[in-house]
Amino acid sequence: MKERIIAVIFDGNIVNPEVAGFFNAMFTGIVTHLGKVASITDTNLTIRTDKDFLSRLEKGGSVAIDGICLTVVSNNYDSFTVNIMPETANRTNIQYLQSGNLVNLELPTTANSFLSGHIVYGHIDGTGRLRGIFKKNNSYILKFSISKSLSKYVVEKGSIAVNGISLTVIEATKNYFTVGIIPHTWEKTTLRTIKVGDFINVEVDIVAKYLEKLLQRK
Repeated sequence: MKERIIAVIFDGNIVNPEVAGFFNAMFTGIVTHLGKVASITDTNLTIRTDKDFLSRLEKGGSVAIDGICLTVVSNNYDSFTVNIMPETANRTNIQYLQSGNLVNLELPTTANSFLSGHIVYGHIDGTGRLRGIFKKNNSYILKFSISKSLSKYVVEKGSIAVNGISLTVIEATKNYFTVGIIPHTWEKTTLRTIKVGDFINVEVDIVAKYLEKLLQRK
């Protein structure tokens, strides 16, 4: 088999198109902006956000909304619209969104981006539910219940994406996990509005799923 070597230079001017394509298909879980649901139907979701974020959106491009990778179908001076398909509604908390709700937003990373979170694809594995919020010194500890089918991929000190936010797992059991939220993340994301009982989107670390499949083939 022919070997191929791909080098990624984060501060260079030459970018391998294959590498650029790879990075454009993923996120890092670092939320940069918030949006507000303007309208939602069974097939479309329209989000209002600031001009800075809107200026970087392109029709046909990807955007993460609460961690869900979706395709922009239109945008204007104060909002953008994405399509929703049944699989997305069934798998995520998008089915619970209402007009006026805040959502986390992130643009796809590029080959020149600083990867300060972890690799997040925007492919939601399922939902969890907030079971408790506990103040601890200057931070908050959040406890989420999840199904056993997801909990097997969650490990202490591992990475997890909650509503598109890259977080580190503190405690992991068969039916719940906890994460710690620093003041910056609390203020800059929708976590400050979350309430006990709310559903959240969960994307587990992709490495765990790949390892599981490889081991099953043996």
